Amino acid sequence: MTLRVLAAMSGGVDSAVAAARAAEAGYDVTGVHLALSKNPQSYRTGARGCCTAEDSRDARRAADVIGIPFYVWDMAEEFDREVVQDFVAEYAAGRTPNPCLRCNERIKFEAVLDRAVALGFDAVCTGHHVRVDAGRLRRSVDAGKDQSYVLGVLTSEQISRSMFPLGDSTKDEVRAEAGRRGISVAAKPDSHDICFIADGDTAGFLNERLGSEPGPIEDESGAVLGEHNGAHTYTVGQRKGLNLGGVGERRYVLSIEPVNNTVRVGPRESLLVDEIVGRSPVWSGRAPATEPFECAVQLRAHGEVYACRAWQRGDELVIRLHEPAAGVAAGQAAVLYQDDIVLGSATIDSTARSAEEAAVS
Repeated sequence: MTLRVLAAMSGGVDSAVAAARAAEAGYDVTGVHLALSKNPQSYRTGARGCCTAEDSRDARRAADVIGIPFYVWDMAEEFDREVVQDFVAEYAAGRTPNPCLRCNERIKFEAVLDRAVALGFDAVCTGHHVRVDAGRLRRSVDAGKDQSYVLGVLTSEQISRSMFPLGDSTKDEVRAEAGRRGISVAAKPDSHDICFIADGDTAGFLNERLGSEPGPIEDESGAVLGEHNGAHTYTVGQRKGLNLGGVGERRYVLSIEPVNNTVRVGPRESLLVDEIVGRSPVWSGRAPATEPFECAVQLRAHGEVYACRAWQRGDELVIRLHEPAAGVAAGQAAVLYQDDIVLGSATIDSTARSAEEAAVS
């Protein structure tokens, strides 16, 4: 029996080649583009590879070249609720979310996969650069394009119903293949910025929805050094844009405190943490670990990887870094690895510096 595969086609080169490979492998492939905005003109345009009317047309043309059926699914309501509103709420709470990760978790591999299964499809195919090995996610062979971090939130069940045909190819190889296949988006640039913020002005977007109430910028002692126009427009680790003058040592954002509308700053040394607690852990590459074990953790997309010990404590994931890290923001994901295999993940809830580490430094 031929497997029925739903290929999510964003309008970019990766998803087009993934769909083409799935069809060439003999699967019964149907392409679908997700309409994520009720007003596509309000989203970024120009070679985005995600979300706009232009991208929908590119996806349809690619499906025609591949020779597969193609549909557009209206997911605007789900996207606004699960991604855009979540993005705003997280910033209002003093956290720094990753909207692309949330979109993968709640739209592409939850809402879309659920609908696909209900319609009789066996799997969803996407153009993410990641591999699956024995039911576990592995990093792509192209380290610069690896997307295992933003898929680290997926459950084992979701992985078992997902196909990632590009994980063994570099991006250059994918583009070359698209050209050979006659797919028009072969040279289309990658998307990077947040698709639902048309002008790229995240602070302005947040101010429109949360206001721009002024408040103090304080140092660690509580001394007021300046004033901000909305605490939600800052993130932990930020140095630029504080407007505190050039006198004295460099200062970085240490915390955002929405309850009293305060941004706290200090030296880089005060950014260092070696204890991280995450909420709602997901284990996809091993059984839940109730005892500490050695692994590695990635704390932001394309960020550095740190050696650590990790274990689950109740509904929390506890991570102890062997060397401290700077600028770790609540709201981001902590994704655990063993070599290049994803073990699990959690959303960072809090961070701290152990007394011993602080004393040594």
